[in-house]
Amino acid sequence: MRVFFNSRHDAHDGAGEMHHGRMVPCFENARRIPIIRDAVAHAIKAQLVDPTDHGMNPIRAIHDPDYIDFLENAWDEWTKAGKSGDAFPYVWPTAGFSGGKPEHISARLGEYAFSSDTPITKGTWRAAYWGAQTVISAAEATWGTGEASFALTRPPGHHAHANRYGGYCFLNNAAIAAQHMIAKGAKKVAILDIDYHHGNGAQDIFYERGDVLTISIHADPTHQFPFFMGYANETGRNDGQGANLNIPLPGGSDFAGWGAGFAKAMQKLLTWQADALVVALGVDAHEAEPICDFKLQTDDFNRIGQMIGRMGLKTIFTMEGGYAHDVIGHNVAAVLKGYLELAKS
Repeated sequence: MRVFFNSRHDAHDGAGEMHHGRMVPCFENARRIPIIRDAVAHAIKAQLVDPTDHGMNPIRAIHDPDYIDFLENAWDEWTKAGKSGDAFPYVWPTAGFSGGKPEHISARLGEYAFSSDTPITKGTWRAAYWGAQTVISAAEATWGTGEASFALTRPPGHHAHANRYGGYCFLNNAAIAAQHMIAKGAKKVAILDIDYHHGNGAQDIFYERGDVLTISIHADPTHQFPFFMGYANETGRNDGQGANLNIPLPGGSDFAGWGAGFAKAMQKLLTWQADALVVALGVDAHEAEPICDFKLQTDDFNRIGQMIGRMGLKTIFTMEGGYAHDVIGHNVAAVLKGYLELAKS
C-alpha cells in the first residue's frame, strides 16, 4: 500500500471553531496528521509518497467554478476588508430574502458556507488544493496498478458539496478521487463513508448519477451533524435512483449495531459490482472521541479493514474525521493493517 502524504496540510490551522454556540479550539487541527503518519508507518511499514500536481481540471470536474474562485480568494478578500483573525460567516441567505448578489466578503462567506464551524485561514486554499492533489495521485496510482493507496491529508472533504463548505471540509476528496477514476475509464465506482457523521457532500454531488454509488454509515441526523441530510429515505434521484444508501444508527451504538449496518453496506457493494472503491476513512466512531458518541474499539477498526479487504476491489482510503489524539493513529493503522491482512490472501 502506498501512502500519499499532503505535507502542506498544516497551512490550514484555525485558531478556533464555533461548536454548538461556543467558540472552542479546533477539533480538526494540524496535530492529527503527524500522529496518524507515525502510527501507519509503524504498523504497515509504508513509505510516504509526495503527490503530483495534476492541476485544476480534476477539481473542476466536481466543484462549481464560482465556488472554486471563492475559495481561492476568500482570505485575500477578508484581509482587504480590514478583517483580522480567521474568516467565519455570520449571515446566510434564507427563504424570504430578496436574493441579489452581494459582493462583501461577509456575505460571500454565508453564501458558500452551510455551517459556522469551519474557519478559513491564510493557508486554507493551499492545504485543500494539495489535499485534492493527494487523492488524485492516489486514485491515479490505484487505478493504474491495482495496488491500494491511502491519501493522508487534511482538511477532510466528505461534507463539502459542489458549491458549499462546512463540517471542516472545503474540497470533496472522496468525490474527486471517484470522478478521476471514472475519467480514467472506470464504469462504476463506489464511495463507502464510515465516518461518524453523514457524508452529505458526496451524496449531494452524485445524487442524480448512476455511475457512483454512495454509502454512508453514520449517526442518526435527527440528533447529529449535518442534521438536514443523511436519512434512510434518501436513495437517489433520476439516473441516481438506488445509487445512494444511508445507514443511520442510534447514539451509543457499539460494534454489534454498527457491524449490522456495515453488513448491509457490504451487501449493497456486492450487488453493485463496482470497478473501484473509495473509502472515506473517518475513525470518529471510537468510544474515546470527544464530539461523537459511538462505542467502537480499536480492534473493531481492524475488523472493518479486514471486511473491506475481503471485497477484493481496487481501493483508495481518504482521511476524514477522528479527533482523539490518543487513539486516532492506532485506529487508522488498524483499518489499513486489517485491509492488508485480507487483501493479500
